[in-house]
Amino acid sequence: MPLPIRSRLLLLVLAVMLPGVIAALWVSWQTWTDEKDALVRHMRDNTRALSMVVDKELARRAGIARVLSLSQILDNAPQIPADDLAMLELQSRRAMQGLSGWVELNAPDRTLFSTRLAPGRRADAASAPTAPPEPPPTPAGHATVKEGLPLLEQPVVGPLLPDPATGQLRATVVQPIERGGHVWFNMAVTLLPQELQQIIDAQGLPPDWTATIMDSRGTIVARHPGGISFAGRPGTTDLLQLMKSHEEAVFDSVNLDGQPVTGYFAKSPQGWTVITAVPRQSLLGGRVAPLQPIAVGALLLVLTGLIGAVWISRRISEPIHALHAIATKLRAGEPVQAPPTGMVECDEVALALEDASVAIRQGRAELEERVNEAVDRTREAEQLSSRSQRTAALGRLTGGVAHDFNNLLGVISNSAHLIQRSPAAESLQMPLGAIIRSVEVGSRMTQHLLRVAGRQPVHPQLVDLRSTLGEAKELLTTVLGKRMQLTVTIAPELPNVRVDPSELELSLINIALNARDATDGMGEITLDARRAESWDVDDLAPGEYVAISFTDRGPGIPEDVLARVFEPFFTTKAVGKGTGLGLSQVLGFCVQAGGTAKIASQPGAGTTVTLLLPSQTSAPAPREAMPAGASGVASMAGSLSGVRVLLVEDNEELARVTASLLRSFSCQVLSARDADEALQQFGAGAAIDVVLSDVVMPGSMDGQALARELRKRRPGLPVVLISGYSAALTAESSFIVLRKPASPSQILDGLRRAMGLPTEA
Repeated sequence: MPLPIRSRLLLLVLAVMLPGVIAALWVSWQTWTDEKDALVRHMRDNTRALSMVVDKELARRAGIARVLSLSQILDNAPQIPADDLAMLELQSRRAMQGLSGWVELNAPDRTLFSTRLAPGRRADAASAPTAPPEPPPTPAGHATVKEGLPLLEQPVVGPLLPDPATGQLRATVVQPIERGGHVWFNMAVTLLPQELQQIIDAQGLPPDWTATIMDSRGTIVARHPGGISFAGRPGTTDLLQLMKSHEEAVFDSVNLDGQPVTGYFAKSPQGWTVITAVPRQSLLGGRVAPLQPIAVGALLLVLTGLIGAVWISRRISEPIHALHAIATKLRAGEPVQAPPTGMVECDEVALALEDASVAIRQGRAELEERVNEAVDRTREAEQLSSRSQRTAALGRLTGGVAHDFNNLLGVISNSAHLIQRSPAAESLQMPLGAIIRSVEVGSRMTQHLLRVAGRQPVHPQLVDLRSTLGEAKELLTTVLGKRMQLTVTIAPELPNVRVDPSELELSLINIALNARDATDGMGEITLDARRAESWDVDDLAPGEYVAISFTDRGPGIPEDVLARVFEPFFTTKAVGKGTGLGLSQVLGFCVQAGGTAKIASQPGAGTTVTLLLPSQTSAPAPREAMPAGASGVASMAGSLSGVRVLLVEDNEELARVTASLLRSFSCQVLSARDADEALQQFGAGAAIDVVLSDVVMPGSMDGQALARELRKRRPGLPVVLISGYSAALTAESSFIVLRKPASPSQILDGLRRAMGLPTEA
């Protein structure tokens, strides 16, 4: 019948009737325990110290093998000249001076040299190499096998094995020799049991102590007593089982001499084990002899009570120990079972712990799953947020740079045209033409930047890719040159896209130029147009997309460069060979079209640039004819003579030059630095025929807001807006919008159209 723990404790108190005697016994027991613990600590310290010495010897051989494997002589593998091989053998002999054992250089089918042989004597070319030690298991079995024994691809400290040629026991430290991503040879350095036996003998251990060195398989290498005569014998089964689950531990066993011993073992980092043990019968020697009378007297006095106390204490301790074991398993996360202990309280606690174990394991599994999901979502969100912030910052930066740069270009352009109108400008036509052409180049560069920032107005229309890409093949062939082969593959029933055709053509040309430069103008280029797969557009808005891929077979792009190829002005080409705006234009074009551009590359395997564009199901509209150009600045200026223009421009230099240009065409100009000053002058009753205003300017409102306010005060007032990057103005149909830097003919034409005057044909 199970008894409660309170009843058991009462029985224990009744059994212990002589506290003083029990105290004496406790002192005796504590003394014995302390002596035993001291001896165990002494064995532990000796074992650890000996393990460090053994590990040092193994590491010494491994270091020799590693240093020899790094020799430049082996850089010519697999073909090594005989003189170089002799030099490497000489280096190996010098490295092993003062040490037993030898060095071998093994190929899969032969031994190239062995320092075990006399100097100058070569191993037979047909002789089989010394079998390397069995390596630890690898995920895919990385051994490289040709015709003979395997070559190890990882450094290995092998176990004690007989030599295939002489049968002599030795351990081998093997270092693979890799060149060009391939393992050609193994450098093997042997270790003889005699050397480790000398280490044990040098410890000066007591005669009745046992000291053993075992290899990674549990085979004896050296031993005291007995010497190397025990080499090659396996350890006892119980000790080998304990060594599998512990790196170091105290143990009780029977040694190979049949003697019960208590010992301590420790594994070295190289996987070898050192064991120290003492006979149990001489565990304490005569150090506890003075305590024997006290112990005998105590046992005689409390024999009956001790028997009862021991019986009751065991009945109590066993359930408690069972609870401790259950709690240990519970802490380790292992399944818990609650066997009956015969004690009511312990059985109840054990059942509660078993239920808690099940609940904890289930909760831990659910928690790990949720944490992993949360980590994945957080990582994806951080990447998307970082990419979006970087793109937004780049857009703000490029937009601001383009605005200021366009103002500078406007000053230069208008100044050049003013000089051209000077009577003395005939001799300056060549440098003035160069200035105007440079302004046009700079303007195109700012447009590239604005496309990257997503602030450049485009003129999208439905485009039939099958027709457009077919027509572009001839142009791309010319760009690539005669030494490159272009293959165009267009999927059937390829849907249309709504893009700016000129921007699409420019993107293809930019990619083709990069591919040509990457392949030195030779090789094969593939242009493939297809419907995008789901994994192509997993980071884009839902919908159907078209993928246009441009693939070259060039050397590829390094990973650190690949992450920056879409950045404006980033280029790996020499100075004067590239601007770094090609791929940035491609990305800006795709983003403005509602898609994106991606690049994939592997060193040595080529590069693929993919344009992802939203598809359209409507049929493409016919291309509109370009409007006829102006006949000439002078002819347009005639009808603007005396026109009163309100010029709103915050850039002082640009305002001054533009005003001078308009006055040169006989216009009357009234200037304002911002919208507030313009409204003040307009409200003061100034006679104004037309307004020419910048869009981006400081103050309470921009140019578009100013135009709306002026229209409220005077409906139908002619307004011309001029901007470098405000895409929102394309939807404002009542205003004429010019792009910075605008030429004089464009400014005059815009003013005439705003005032309803006929334009020149």
